[in-house]
Amino acid sequence: MKDNHIKILLIEDSPEESRLIREELKDAYGDKFELECEGRLSKGLERIKDKKFDIVLLDLSLPDSHGLNTFTKVSECAKGIPIVVLSGNDNESFAIKTVRSGAQDYMIKGRLNIDMMVRSIYYAIERQKTLDKIRSMVFTDELTGLYNRSGLYVLAEQQFNVVTRTKNGLFVIFIDLDGLKVINDTMGHHEGDQILIEAAKILRKTFRDSDIVSRLGGDEFVIVSIDVNRDSDKIIDARLKENIKTYNENNDKPYKISMSAGIAYYDPDKPVSFDELLARADKLMYEEKPGRPR
Repeated sequence: MKDNHIKILLIEDSPEESRLIREELKDAYGDKFELECEGRLSKGLERIKDKKFDIVLLDLSLPDSHGLNTFTKVSECAKGIPIVVLSGNDNESFAIKTVRSGAQDYMIKGRLNIDMMVRSIYYAIERQKTLDKIRSMVFTDELTGLYNRSGLYVLAEQQFNVVTRTKNGLFVIFIDLDGLKVINDTMGHHEGDQILIEAAKILRKTFRDSDIVSRLGGDEFVIVSIDVNRDSDKIIDARLKENIKTYNENNDKPYKISMSAGIAYYDPDKPVSFDELLARADKLMYEEKPGRPR
């Protein structure tokens, strides 16, 4: 959202409803809102992936999706984007269930005017900002800015729920920063903190924005890499090693950064829990530690 210019995605299968909302927004608020419309859930999800919106207005009854499942699919795709549901269903218990699932508001079409909608849009955006700040404080590692253990477990659980349904693969990658204790003992904890910060930068560069990159604690990092196939582990490992090498070549510190990594694949045909996969990745990482017998 820039200069109070709000970008809205309306996912609504009724051309008449979409036209009416567009005209009323334009008549009442001029160019303050930029409205884009899609009539199918699949098209709406594609648009969310392609462009940044400030808010999604969502009809739950679409040609290719219906009910709470519609909201769930949009919520999983529109991370950090507030969603206001516009529905013809005035069932109060269903409305409460939708809000508990994460919708910022649930509005009944037949009782809605444009001023009520705009007020709901503004409130939803502000509530989302507040929620993001709270999540940041609770789920972020203060030193590195990565997710902390709590953030990792919350987000990993969400991703495991997704892959259970979609049957997609993912990796859990356990990384240990080699030699941190020696640096702490010989150069002090301030230098130890700096190497943790630099390690976090390397991991951010290595992994995608959609991946969950976290500091589990101490010198341990965990990444959940989504939308992967089984053979991608070699690509990930090579990219990590290359980024470490590049950092070391351009760094004048009296030490070199080294990491040991274990990569465990989630096979959708053989589902396991996050903790099981994490333990598997930890074991593989330990086997890669320098000095371990082969």
